[in-house]
Amino acid sequence: MKPDGNSIDLALAEAAKEFCSAVFVSERDSQEAFKSGGIDRRVLRERLSYTIDQRAKAVKLTYGDLVREARFYGDQGCTIIPLGANGVHFQPVPVKTTLPSPMTQLWPMGDILEDIPVPPEVEMDKIDAAVNTAFENPLAKTAAFVVVYKGQIIAERYGKGISKDTQLISYSMGKSLTATLIAILISSGHFDVHSPAPVEAWQNAGDPRQEITIAHLLRMSSGLKFTGWEDEAFCDHRYIYCGAIDAFEYSMNRPLEYKPNTVGRYRNCDPLILGYIIKQTVESQDEEYFTFPQRALFDKIGIRKMVLEADPYGNFLMTGHVYGTARNWARLGLLHLQNGLWQGKRILPSGWVDFVRSPAPAWEDGRYGGLFWLNPNRDSGLPTDAYSMEGLADQLTFIVPSYDLVIVRMGHFSYEYEAESLVKVNQQIISGIQRRVS
Repeated sequence: MKPDGNSIDLALAEAAKEFCSAVFVSERDSQEAFKSGGIDRRVLRERLSYTIDQRAKAVKLTYGDLVREARFYGDQGCTIIPLGANGVHFQPVPVKTTLPSPMTQLWPMGDILEDIPVPPEVEMDKIDAAVNTAFENPLAKTAAFVVVYKGQIIAERYGKGISKDTQLISYSMGKSLTATLIAILISSGHFDVHSPAPVEAWQNAGDPRQEITIAHLLRMSSGLKFTGWEDEAFCDHRYIYCGAIDAFEYSMNRPLEYKPNTVGRYRNCDPLILGYIIKQTVESQDEEYFTFPQRALFDKIGIRKMVLEADPYGNFLMTGHVYGTARNWARLGLLHLQNGLWQGKRILPSGWVDFVRSPAPAWEDGRYGGLFWLNPNRDSGLPTDAYSMEGLADQLTFIVPSYDLVIVRMGHFSYEYEAESLVKVNQQIISGIQRRVS
């Protein structure tokens, strides 16, 4: 049962998981990662200490008499160890790519960049100035920045200790990945975007949750009762990360608060239930769940590795615990920029990209689509057709169809600097491309 109020224990567990991932998934320097991690690290810092067990691939954070532990489970990343438990409730599974070395293939299927001129309409002095702006304030802790124009990487830069191969925390950009995997299952004919959500727990006679559709979940408009940041410190939206619980079961068991498709709210329950649907659908076909994203999507678009972390019960927490490189997020952006096509082959169903970038009817401000953010008021400094995958602390992948452009910015969590606005950076990039796509 979720505790009331502000729990130091939950904050400690959350910080332990993120620190574990920084050390064992991102392979960052432990001292640097300890200083810039977890949402509540600042609150705990004065009395917080840590130990790292390299052999067990585990970290323990201590705050007074409290100790919380997280461990690294290979290709499933790091997971909080539940209180009183010796481990997790799933068996780790290796996730292997079928692709050759990225240094044997050209971008975007590989990492070899062709030595070809930048298109003449691009003013590289302005693009370079934009990248410099993204890195100029050290307190922003920008880790990676990539600009893709007409499918070509025209600018790329990384922070200290980071490279094109570093798996970086994406936070809520992973919600857009959830949508993309749902699209793969729609392509395979398992359900339609407007189909009722296939959740067995909702099928009892008279249960109003039977009205919830796949589209409602994608648009975060299910109406489920699920508290958010404005309600309490350890709200439902956050508890699924730090409670070491079965996040799918917790989300599915919420009652209805609003009629579906009448109120749009940013809540983790909706994409987590989509995650449950993905798991149930894959396993019903006697397929391996942990390897599904790699074989069904990543291998098809040049992604050799992304780390999708799981809760202690083996459920992907794609709502916030996905680690990937900046180039890999650029590939996902490019897939959507190309309307779901990849090198002439359809990966996402026809009409899918139009769905995710169309305003969700229940959201009053028109800023949300289908697990993608929209830009109706040019708040990002980009044209109104831009849409984006977004996560905490400015993890951002912008897709700009009118400029044939993808922009990726990733960074470490920063307490000293509030989430950096990239409006100026985006405006500089747009100013450096003189010819719009017709």
